[in-house]
Amino acid sequence: MLSNRLLIWMSVITVSISFASAAESWSAFRGPEGDGVTARPLPVEWGPEKNIAWRTEIPGAGWSSPVTTGERIYLTAAIPSGDEENQRFTLSLLILDAESGEIVKTVPVMEQTDERPARIHKKNSHASPTPIIHDGKIYVHFGYQGTACLSLGGDILWANRDLYFKPTHGNGGSPVLTAGHLIFTCDGDAEPKIVALNAATGELAWSTPRPVSAKKTFSFCTPTVIEVDGRVQVIAPGSDCVLALDPTTGATIWDVRYVGYSVVPKPCYDRGLVFISTSFDSSKMLAIRPTGEGVVTDTHVVWQLDRNIPKTPSMIAHEGLVYSISDDGIAMCVEAETGDLVYRKRIGGNFSASPLLAGNNLYFTSEDGVTTVVRSGLEFEEVGSNDLGERTLASLGVIGDSLLFRTVSALYRIQD
Repeated sequence: MLSNRLLIWMSVITVSISFASAAESWSAFRGPEGDGVTARPLPVEWGPEKNIAWRTEIPGAGWSSPVTTGERIYLTAAIPSGDEENQRFTLSLLILDAESGEIVKTVPVMEQTDERPARIHKKNSHASPTPIIHDGKIYVHFGYQGTACLSLGGDILWANRDLYFKPTHGNGGSPVLTAGHLIFTCDGDAEPKIVALNAATGELAWSTPRPVSAKKTFSFCTPTVIEVDGRVQVIAPGSDCVLALDPTTGATIWDVRYVGYSVVPKPCYDRGLVFISTSFDSSKMLAIRPTGEGVVTDTHVVWQLDRNIPKTPSMIAHEGLVYSISDDGIAMCVEAETGDLVYRKRIGGNFSASPLLAGNNLYFTSEDGVTTVVRSGLEFEEVGSNDLGERTLASLGVIGDSLLFRTVSALYRIQD
Protein backbone atom coordinates (compact mmCIF):
# COMPACT_ATOMS: atom_id res chain seq x y z
CA MET A 1 0.00 0.00 0.00
CA LEU A 2 1.13 3.56 -0.66
CA SER A 3 2.20 5.61 2.34
CA ASN A 4 0.07 8.55 3.42
CA ARG A 5 2.92 10.91 2.54
CA LEU A 6 3.10 9.52 -1.01
CA LEU A 7 -0.68 9.73 -1.39
CA ILE A 8 -0.63 13.36 -0.29
CA TRP A 9 2.23 14.11 -2.68
CA MET A 10 0.38 12.45 -5.58
CA SER A 11 -2.77 14.41 -4.73
CA VAL A 12 -0.84 17.69 -4.79
CA ILE A 13 0.68 16.79 -8.17
CA THR A 14 -2.76 15.87 -9.56
CA VAL A 15 -4.29 19.13 -8.37
CA SER A 16 -1.34 21.09 -9.78
CA ILE A 17 -1.73 19.41 -13.17
CA SER A 18 -5.46 20.11 -13.09
CA PHE A 19 -4.88 23.80 -12.39
CA ALA A 20 -2.20 23.97 -15.08
CA SER A 21 -4.54 22.43 -17.64
CA ALA A 22 -7.30 24.85 -16.71
CA ALA A 23 -4.90 27.77 -16.96
CA GLU A 24 -3.97 26.79 -20.50
CA SER A 25 -7.54 27.01 -21.78
CA TRP A 26 -8.89 30.16 -23.46
CA SER A 27 -12.18 28.55 -24.25
CA ALA A 28 -14.56 31.22 -25.52
CA PHE A 29 -14.94 34.79 -26.73
CA ARG A 30 -13.19 37.01 -24.17
CA GLY A 31 -11.85 34.00 -22.28
CA PRO A 32 -13.27 31.27 -20.02
CA GLU A 33 -15.23 33.76 -17.90
CA GLY A 34 -16.31 35.81 -20.90
CA ASP A 35 -15.03 39.04 -19.34
CA GLY A 36 -11.76 39.68 -21.17
CA VAL A 37 -9.74 39.27 -17.96
CA THR A 38 -6.83 36.98 -17.12
CA ALA A 39 -4.45 37.10 -14.16
CA ARG A 40 -1.54 36.01 -16.35
CA PRO A 41 1.16 38.57 -17.21
CA LEU A 42 1.61 38.68 -20.98
CA PRO A 43 4.07 40.35 -23.37
CA VAL A 44 3.92 44.14 -23.53
CA GLU A 45 6.40 44.66 -26.38
CA TRP A 46 6.41 43.14 -29.86
CA GLY A 47 6.74 43.93 -33.54
CA PRO A 48 7.06 42.12 -36.89
CA GLU A 49 10.59 41.02 -35.93
CA LYS A 50 10.34 41.05 -32.13
CA ASN A 51 8.80 38.53 -29.71
CA ILE A 52 7.05 36.61 -32.51
CA ALA A 53 7.10 32.86 -31.84
CA TRP A 54 5.47 32.17 -35.22
CA ARG A 55 3.20 33.62 -37.89
CA THR A 56 0.86 31.33 -39.84
CA GLU A 57 -1.05 32.28 -42.98
CA ILE A 58 -4.76 31.53 -42.53
CA PRO A 59 -6.91 30.45 -45.50
CA GLY A 60 -10.13 32.28 -46.26
CA ALA A 61 -11.37 35.06 -44.02
CA GLY A 62 -12.85 35.47 -40.56
CA TRP A 63 -12.85 37.71 -37.52
CA SER A 64 -13.57 35.06 -34.89
CA SER A 65 -11.09 35.00 -32.03
CA PRO A 66 -8.80 32.00 -31.48
CA VAL A 67 -9.72 29.61 -28.66
CA THR A 68 -7.34 27.13 -27.09
CA THR A 69 -7.03 24.03 -24.97
CA GLY A 70 -3.86 22.08 -24.28
CA GLU A 71 -1.55 22.33 -27.27
CA ARG A 72 -4.25 23.08 -29.83
CA ILE A 73 -5.60 26.36 -31.17
CA TYR A 74 -8.97 26.55 -32.92
CA LEU A 75 -10.52 29.24 -35.08
CA THR A 76 -13.11 29.46 -37.84
CA ALA A 77 -12.77 30.74 -41.39
CA ALA A 78 -14.92 31.17 -44.49
CA ILE A 79 -12.94 29.69 -47.36
CA PRO A 80 -14.09 30.60 -50.89
CA SER A 81 -15.30 27.55 -52.77
CA GLY A 82 -16.59 29.21 -55.94
CA ASP A 83 -16.08 32.34 -57.96
CA GLU A 84 -16.92 35.77 -56.53
CA GLU A 85 -20.10 36.01 -58.58
CA ASN A 86 -21.54 32.84 -57.03
CA GLN A 87 -20.43 33.86 -53.50
CA ARG A 88 -19.91 30.34 -52.22
CA PHE A 89 -17.92 29.63 -49.08
CA THR A 90 -16.97 26.58 -47.06
CA LEU A 91 -17.46 27.53 -43.42
CA SER A 92 -14.62 25.72 -41.72
CA LEU A 93 -12.88 24.97 -38.44
CA LEU A 94 -9.08 25.28 -38.41
CA ILE A 95 -7.01 23.31 -35.90
CA LEU A 96 -3.45 24.53 -35.27
CA ASP A 97 -0.53 23.18 -33.30
CA ALA A 98 0.25 25.71 -30.57
CA GLU A 99 3.98 25.06 -30.53
CA SER A 100 4.70 25.36 -34.24
CA GLY A 101 1.67 27.24 -35.56
CA GLU A 102 1.16 24.55 -38.20
CA ILE A 103 -2.40 24.00 -39.40
CA VAL A 104 -2.98 20.41 -38.38
CA LYS A 105 -6.44 20.06 -39.89
CA THR A 106 -9.02 22.04 -41.85
CA VAL A 107 -12.54 20.79 -41.20
CA PRO A 108 -15.34 21.76 -43.62
CA VAL A 109 -18.40 22.25 -41.38
CA MET A 110 -21.07 23.58 -43.75
CA GLU A 111 -21.43 25.15 -47.18
CA GLN A 112 -22.70 28.68 -47.62
CA THR A 113 -24.46 28.62 -50.96
CA ASP A 114 -26.51 30.96 -53.14
CA GLU A 115 -29.68 30.04 -51.25
CA ARG A 116 -28.31 31.76 -48.14
CA PRO A 117 -27.25 35.30 -49.08
CA ALA A 118 -23.60 36.08 -48.60
CA ARG A 119 -23.69 39.89 -48.61
CA ILE A 120 -22.10 41.37 -45.49
CA HIS A 121 -20.85 44.66 -44.07
CA LYS A 122 -17.29 45.56 -45.05
CA LYS A 123 -16.24 45.29 -41.39
CA ASN A 124 -17.79 41.86 -40.97
CA SER A 125 -16.88 38.35 -42.10
CA HIS A 126 -18.70 35.10 -42.78
CA ALA A 127 -16.88 33.64 -39.76
CA SER A 128 -17.13 36.31 -37.07
CA PRO A 129 -18.58 34.38 -34.08
CA THR A 130 -15.98 32.77 -31.81
CA PRO A 131 -16.19 29.03 -30.98
CA ILE A 132 -16.65 27.57 -27.50
CA ILE A 133 -14.60 24.69 -26.10
CA HIS A 134 -16.26 22.66 -23.34
CA ASP A 135 -16.02 19.12 -22.01
CA GLY A 136 -13.99 17.72 -24.89
CA LYS A 137 -16.13 19.34 -27.59
CA ILE A 138 -16.03 22.51 -29.65
CA TYR A 139 -19.13 24.43 -30.69
CA VAL A 140 -18.89 26.55 -33.83
CA HIS A 141 -21.46 29.13 -34.83
CA PHE A 142 -21.94 30.92 -38.13
CA GLY A 143 -24.92 33.07 -37.18
CA TYR A 144 -27.86 32.72 -39.55
CA GLN A 145 -25.93 30.07 -41.51
CA GLY A 146 -26.02 27.49 -38.72
CA THR A 147 -24.36 25.97 -35.69
CA ALA A 148 -22.44 22.73 -35.12
CA CYS A 149 -20.71 20.68 -32.45
CA LEU A 150 -17.47 18.82 -33.15
CA SER A 151 -14.99 16.71 -31.26
CA LEU A 152 -11.67 18.38 -30.55
CA GLY A 153 -10.26 16.18 -33.28
CA GLY A 154 -12.65 17.66 -35.82
CA ASP A 155 -15.42 15.04 -36.11
CA ILE A 156 -18.85 16.62 -36.59
CA LEU A 157 -21.21 15.41 -33.85
CA TRP A 158 -24.26 17.45 -34.82
CA ALA A 159 -25.23 20.41 -36.96
CA ASN A 160 -28.33 22.62 -36.91
CA ARG A 161 -29.18 24.78 -39.93
CA ASP A 162 -32.88 25.18 -39.12
CA LEU A 163 -32.72 28.65 -37.58
CA TYR A 164 -32.07 30.62 -40.75
CA PHE A 165 -33.18 34.24 -40.65
CA LYS A 166 -32.62 37.10 -43.06
CA PRO A 167 -29.59 38.98 -41.73
CA THR A 168 -28.55 42.60 -41.96
CA HIS A 169 -24.80 42.99 -42.52
CA GLY A 170 -24.10 39.27 -41.88
CA ASN A 171 -23.09 37.26 -38.83
CA GLY A 172 -22.09 38.76 -35.51
CA GLY A 173 -22.40 37.67 -31.91
CA SER A 174 -20.96 34.52 -30.41
CA PRO A 175 -22.94 31.99 -28.34
CA VAL A 176 -22.60 31.26 -24.63
CA LEU A 177 -22.92 27.86 -22.96
CA THR A 178 -24.75 27.38 -19.68
CA ALA A 179 -27.32 25.01 -18.15
CA GLY A 180 -26.67 22.50 -20.94
CA HIS A 181 -27.78 25.03 -23.55
CA LEU A 182 -25.95 26.87 -26.30
CA ILE A 183 -27.56 30.32 -26.27
CA PHE A 184 -27.25 33.05 -28.91
CA THR A 185 -29.10 36.01 -30.39
CA CYS A 186 -30.93 35.95 -33.72
CA ASP A 187 -31.38 39.67 -34.31
CA GLY A 188 -31.90 39.98 -38.06
CA ASP A 189 -34.05 42.30 -40.11
CA ALA A 190 -37.30 40.91 -38.67
CA GLU A 191 -38.63 38.96 -35.67
CA PRO A 192 -35.54 39.30 -33.43
CA LYS A 193 -35.17 36.66 -30.75
CA ILE A 194 -32.81 34.79 -28.44
CA VAL A 195 -32.63 31.02 -28.83
CA ALA A 196 -31.12 28.04 -27.04
CA LEU A 197 -29.99 24.74 -28.52
CA ASN A 198 -29.59 21.57 -26.50
CA ALA A 199 -25.80 21.32 -26.31
CA ALA A 200 -25.89 17.53 -26.45
CA THR A 201 -28.15 17.17 -29.50
CA GLY A 202 -28.35 20.53 -31.27
CA GLU A 203 -32.14 20.53 -31.04
CA LEU A 204 -34.02 23.75 -30.31
CA ALA A 205 -34.66 24.03 -26.55
CA TRP A 206 -36.41 27.40 -26.42
CA SER A 207 -36.90 30.64 -28.32
CA THR A 208 -37.71 34.01 -26.73
CA PRO A 209 -38.87 36.88 -28.96
CA ARG A 210 -37.81 40.42 -28.15
CA PRO A 211 -40.79 42.30 -26.64
CA VAL A 212 -40.22 45.59 -28.49
CA SER A 213 -41.00 46.97 -31.94
CA ALA A 214 -37.68 48.52 -32.89
CA LYS A 215 -37.44 50.44 -36.15
CA LYS A 216 -34.13 48.70 -36.85
CA THR A 217 -34.19 45.19 -35.43
CA PHE A 218 -30.68 44.03 -36.31
CA SER A 219 -27.99 43.61 -33.64
CA PHE A 220 -24.90 41.44 -33.14
CA CYS A 221 -24.43 41.00 -29.42
CA THR A 222 -22.82 38.13 -27.50
CA PRO A 223 -24.78 37.42 -24.28
CA THR A 224 -23.17 37.34 -20.84
CA VAL A 225 -23.89 34.80 -18.10
CA ILE A 226 -24.05 36.03 -14.50
CA GLU A 227 -25.36 34.71 -11.18
CA VAL A 228 -27.50 36.88 -8.90
CA ASP A 229 -28.68 35.62 -5.51
CA GLY A 230 -28.06 32.03 -6.59
CA ARG A 231 -29.96 32.38 -9.86
CA VAL A 232 -28.24 32.26 -13.26
CA GLN A 233 -29.15 34.98 -15.73
CA VAL A 234 -28.30 35.32 -19.41
CA ILE A 235 -27.95 39.00 -20.26
CA ALA A 236 -28.79 39.56 -23.94
CA PRO A 237 -28.87 43.11 -25.33
CA GLY A 238 -30.43 43.86 -28.70
CA SER A 239 -32.20 46.68 -30.48
CA ASP A 240 -34.16 48.86 -28.01
CA CYS A 241 -33.92 46.42 -25.08
CA VAL A 242 -31.73 44.22 -22.94
CA LEU A 243 -33.27 41.03 -21.53
CA ALA A 244 -32.18 38.90 -18.60
CA LEU A 245 -33.30 35.33 -19.30
CA ASP A 246 -33.55 32.09 -17.37
CA PRO A 247 -31.14 29.82 -19.30
CA THR A 248 -33.22 26.71 -18.63
CA THR A 249 -36.57 27.97 -19.93
CA GLY A 250 -35.87 31.22 -21.78
CA ALA A 251 -38.32 33.07 -19.51
CA THR A 252 -37.61 36.78 -19.09
CA ILE A 253 -36.47 37.75 -15.59
CA TRP A 254 -36.09 41.48 -16.17
CA ASP A 255 -36.11 43.87 -19.08
CA VAL A 256 -34.64 47.36 -19.62
CA ARG A 257 -35.71 49.52 -22.58
CA TYR A 258 -33.67 52.15 -24.45
CA VAL A 259 -33.25 53.51 -27.98
CA GLY A 260 -30.46 51.84 -29.92
CA TYR A 261 -29.77 49.31 -32.65
CA SER A 262 -26.88 47.35 -34.13
CA VAL A 263 -25.82 46.51 -30.58
CA VAL A 264 -22.43 44.78 -30.55
CA PRO A 265 -20.56 45.14 -27.20
CA LYS A 266 -20.82 42.16 -24.86
CA PRO A 267 -22.19 43.09 -21.41
CA CYS A 268 -19.89 42.96 -18.39
CA TYR A 269 -20.62 42.55 -14.67
CA ASP A 270 -18.91 43.81 -11.52
CA ARG A 271 -19.86 44.91 -8.01
CA GLY A 272 -23.45 43.78 -8.51
CA LEU A 273 -24.01 45.85 -11.67
CA VAL A 274 -24.42 44.94 -15.33
CA PHE A 275 -22.83 47.33 -17.83
CA ILE A 276 -24.05 47.57 -21.43
CA SER A 277 -23.71 49.81 -24.46
CA THR A 278 -26.88 50.69 -26.34
CA SER A 279 -24.76 51.12 -29.50
CA PHE A 280 -25.79 53.07 -32.62
CA ASP A 281 -26.74 55.91 -33.09
CA SER A 282 -26.64 57.89 -29.85
CA SER A 283 -24.85 55.32 -27.78
CA LYS A 284 -25.16 55.23 -24.00
CA MET A 285 -23.44 53.20 -21.31
CA LEU A 286 -25.98 51.90 -18.80
CA ALA A 287 -25.32 50.46 -15.35
CA ILE A 288 -28.17 48.17 -14.34
CA ARG A 289 -28.81 46.47 -11.00
CA PRO A 290 -29.94 42.96 -12.05
CA THR A 291 -32.23 42.27 -9.08
CA GLY A 292 -35.63 43.26 -10.43
CA GLU A 293 -38.46 41.53 -12.25
CA GLY A 294 -40.40 42.68 -15.29
CA VAL A 295 -39.68 45.98 -17.04
CA VAL A 296 -37.30 47.79 -14.68
CA THR A 297 -36.11 50.71 -16.83
CA ASP A 298 -37.30 53.33 -14.35
CA THR A 299 -36.18 51.54 -11.19
CA HIS A 300 -32.96 49.60 -11.82
CA VAL A 301 -30.84 51.75 -14.16
CA VAL A 302 -28.34 53.12 -11.63
CA TRP A 303 -26.51 55.54 -13.94
CA GLN A 304 -25.88 56.25 -17.60
CA LEU A 305 -23.23 58.02 -19.68
CA ASP A 306 -23.54 59.34 -23.23
CA ARG A 307 -20.04 60.48 -24.22
CA ASN A 308 -17.29 58.38 -25.88
CA ILE A 309 -19.26 55.16 -25.48
CA PRO A 310 -18.06 52.15 -27.54
CA LYS A 311 -20.39 50.98 -30.30
CA THR A 312 -18.32 47.92 -31.25
CA PRO A 313 -15.63 47.00 -28.66
CA SER A 314 -16.83 45.41 -25.44
CA MET A 315 -15.97 46.92 -22.07
CA ILE A 316 -14.03 45.53 -19.11
CA ALA A 317 -15.40 45.78 -15.56
CA HIS A 318 -12.88 44.85 -12.88
CA GLU A 319 -12.29 45.69 -9.24
CA GLY A 320 -14.68 48.62 -9.18
CA LEU A 321 -13.62 50.24 -12.46
CA VAL A 322 -15.09 50.07 -15.97
CA TYR A 323 -12.61 50.43 -18.84
CA SER A 324 -13.62 51.09 -22.45
CA ILE A 325 -12.29 52.19 -25.81
CA SER A 326 -14.56 54.06 -28.20
CA ASP A 327 -14.65 53.20 -31.87
CA ASP A 328 -12.69 56.38 -32.62
CA GLY A 329 -9.93 55.65 -30.12
CA ILE A 330 -10.77 57.32 -26.81
CA ALA A 331 -9.88 55.23 -23.75
CA MET A 332 -12.07 55.84 -20.75
CA CYS A 333 -12.20 54.64 -17.15
CA VAL A 334 -15.15 55.27 -14.82
CA GLU A 335 -16.08 54.17 -11.33
CA ALA A 336 -18.38 51.17 -11.52
CA GLU A 337 -20.71 52.16 -8.70
CA THR A 338 -21.25 55.79 -9.68
CA GLY A 339 -20.19 56.27 -13.31
CA ASP A 340 -17.88 59.08 -12.20
CA LEU A 341 -15.07 59.74 -14.67
CA VAL A 342 -11.62 58.54 -13.62
CA TYR A 343 -9.87 59.47 -16.87
CA ARG A 344 -10.49 60.01 -20.56
CA LYS A 345 -7.54 59.78 -22.97
CA ARG A 346 -7.33 59.80 -26.76
CA ILE A 347 -5.20 56.92 -28.03
CA GLY A 348 -6.00 57.47 -31.70
CA GLY A 349 -7.03 55.07 -34.42
CA ASN A 350 -10.24 53.13 -35.07
CA PHE A 351 -11.25 50.23 -32.86
CA SER A 352 -13.46 47.15 -33.28
CA ALA A 353 -11.66 44.48 -31.23
CA SER A 354 -12.57 44.15 -27.56
CA PRO A 355 -9.86 45.00 -25.02
CA LEU A 356 -8.00 42.53 -22.81
CA LEU A 357 -6.91 42.91 -19.18
CA ALA A 358 -3.92 40.67 -18.40
CA GLY A 359 -2.30 40.99 -15.00
CA ASN A 360 -2.04 44.75 -14.46
CA ASN A 361 -2.13 45.74 -18.13
CA LEU A 362 -4.90 46.69 -20.54
CA TYR A 363 -4.52 45.87 -24.24
CA PHE A 364 -6.34 48.04 -26.79
CA THR A 365 -5.93 46.84 -30.40
CA SER A 366 -6.82 49.14 -33.28
CA GLU A 367 -8.07 48.13 -36.72
CA ASP A 368 -4.62 49.00 -38.11
CA GLY A 369 -3.01 46.33 -35.92
CA VAL A 370 -1.56 48.68 -33.30
CA THR A 371 -1.92 47.51 -29.70
CA THR A 372 -1.59 50.15 -27.01
CA VAL A 373 -0.76 48.70 -23.60
CA VAL A 374 -1.97 50.74 -20.62
CA ARG A 375 -1.50 50.11 -16.91
CA SER A 376 -4.80 49.34 -15.16
CA GLY A 377 -5.87 51.51 -12.25
CA LEU A 378 -6.80 55.09 -11.50
CA GLU A 379 -4.05 56.77 -13.54
CA PHE A 380 -3.62 56.51 -17.30
CA GLU A 381 -0.09 55.20 -17.87
CA GLU A 382 0.92 53.94 -21.31
CA VAL A 383 3.27 50.97 -21.11
CA GLY A 384 3.90 50.51 -24.83
CA SER A 385 2.60 50.72 -28.38
CA ASN A 386 3.10 47.75 -30.71
CA ASP A 387 2.45 47.77 -34.46
CA LEU A 388 2.21 44.58 -36.48
CA GLY A 389 1.30 46.49 -39.64
CA GLU A 390 -1.66 44.24 -40.52
CA ARG A 391 -5.38 45.04 -40.34
CA THR A 392 -7.41 43.31 -37.64
CA LEU A 393 -10.90 43.35 -36.18
CA ALA A 394 -10.46 40.22 -34.04
CA SER A 395 -10.09 40.26 -30.26
CA LEU A 396 -6.92 38.84 -28.75
CA GLY A 397 -6.64 35.26 -27.55
CA VAL A 398 -4.36 33.84 -24.86
CA ILE A 399 -2.40 30.62 -24.53
CA GLY A 400 0.00 30.08 -21.66
CA ASP A 401 2.18 33.20 -21.41
CA SER A 402 1.51 34.18 -25.02
CA LEU A 403 -0.91 36.36 -26.96
CA LEU A 404 -2.71 35.11 -30.07
CA PHE A 405 -3.24 37.88 -32.61
CA ARG A 406 -5.42 37.30 -35.68
CA THR A 407 -5.01 39.62 -38.65
CA VAL A 408 -6.70 39.77 -42.03
CA SER A 409 -4.49 36.99 -43.35
CA ALA A 410 -2.54 35.40 -40.50
CA LEU A 411 -2.42 34.24 -36.88
CA TYR A 412 0.51 35.28 -34.69
CA ARG A 413 1.77 33.83 -31.43
CA ILE A 414 3.43 36.66 -29.47
CA GLN A 415 5.75 35.50 -26.74
CA ASP A 416 8.63 37.04 -24.73
